[in-house]
Amino acid sequence: MSGPTEILVIVAVVALVVVRQFRTERLAMDRKWWLLPVILGFVALRSDSLMDPRHTAASVVLIAVEMVVSVGIGIGWAFTTRLWADDQGDVWTKGTAATAGTWVGSVAARAAVVGIGLAMGVHLGSSSFMLGFALSLLVRTGVLMWRAGHEQAAYVGAAPQPVWEGRR
Repeated sequence: MSGPTEILVIVAVVALVVVRQFRTERLAMDRKWWLLPVILGFVALRSDSLMDPRHTAASVVLIAVEMVVSVGIGIGWAFTTRLWADDQGDVWTKGTAATAGTWVGSVAARAAVVGIGLAMGVHLGSSSFMLGFALSLLVRTGVLMWRAGHEQAAYVGAAPQPVWEGRR
């Protein structure tokens, strides 16, 4: 994938994710929630612009730092997202003001990693951002699914027993 096309894909996916995180949405437990992050990660890993070929060791270290930051971002997104179960036991999500703050922090953290790389003379391509974003999405959704399982378990445990089940 060429540089401009890759950047266009990143911008489109980020816009999609931002819109979906901040609107009320039912969390589909049976959906293949991991598919988009896996596709993004695959595309990023196949790209030639993942690492700076002149600074391989420093690129690997910076990408490792980016992955650690990305895991933290995903956890932050997941734990700042409001999660609740409705009367039918369906789990719903919606981003909060804290989620927006996490987005701002994620931009700053990723900019810091890029800035450190540039200060060292290492140029990471947009694929490193795409790989980190994919990992953040994977972690966020995985943690949300974990939280939703607890939310559903709490709902099921607190659900009143239907009248017809108590009759003999």
